[in-house]
Amino acid sequence: MLLGMTGFGSATAENDRLSVHAELRTVNNRYLKVSSRYPDFYAKLGSQIEKLIRSSVSRGTVNLTLRIDSLDRTSDYLLDEEVIKQYWEQLKHLSEACHTPLPNHVDSLLTLPGAAIDNYSRSHTPESDWPLIEQAIRGALQELTEFRKKEGESAQADLESSNQIIRQQLEIVKEKAPRVVTNYRDRLHQRLADLLKDQEVELDPDSLIREVSMFADRCDINEEISRLGCHLEQFDSIITSKTSQGKKLEFLVQEMFREINTIGSKANDVEISHAVIEMKLAVEKIRENVQNVE
Repeated sequence: MLLGMTGFGSATAENDRLSVHAELRTVNNRYLKVSSRYPDFYAKLGSQIEKLIRSSVSRGTVNLTLRIDSLDRTSDYLLDEEVIKQYWEQLKHLSEACHTPLPNHVDSLLTLPGAAIDNYSRSHTPESDWPLIEQAIRGALQELTEFRKKEGESAQADLESSNQIIRQQLEIVKEKAPRVVTNYRDRLHQRLADLLKDQEVELDPDSLIREVSMFADRCDINEEISRLGCHLEQFDSIITSKTSQGKKLEFLVQEMFREINTIGSKANDVEISHAVIEMKLAVEKIRENVQNVE
């Protein structure tokens, strides 16, 4: 089962105090990169959040956004009267020293450090909210996985189609390969016969055999055909396995391209060259699809 690397998932979890909304977006990347945005109060949970994401995603860039809202906002923040009184006393002292009037209100003092107390952080800890946050992230991961499964199914269909094209062209190569040496021998024999027909020189069969043998050795593609066939079998096995193995597919595609390229450079035949071009086009399409597979 293949999984795509592009996807989206979101989920919300609530209790009597909090509402947690998690959004996950993933895009292509050769490696796994997790980027998270959440309130500073929950920074301690960073490692747990990343570990949870890594348990479900193994490749790609993952962007997580957590929006955490209090359902009872009346007691989120309280004014620290003692701190504000201290600020006011200092302001009075400064006003007397500078002979300037005091302000008519204390609004400006409320923005100073310590004037407002985060009452929620005093009565709760990030760890106490983790079960609810975990629930929201797991819900988003589940939706993300379903999205990526659909992407993977589409990619798998394309990969199977391209793989079948390579198989068909490989069969053409297998059929034409034995004829390459025979055709070369006949052409060489005819060419030499035409050159020597007006000369008092006889064609040496041993020399012809030696030349044909050297050509046969240079253009022998049986090993490449065998290895490419094995790669195709392994490719089918990977895309139908229970786990998504995009990185392994990338390496396998490189090996397939190498074998096809060698076949094209060694086989001196027009029809084989045409088959090689079709196989290269199919491999390039596979390479594009594999880049979006986890």
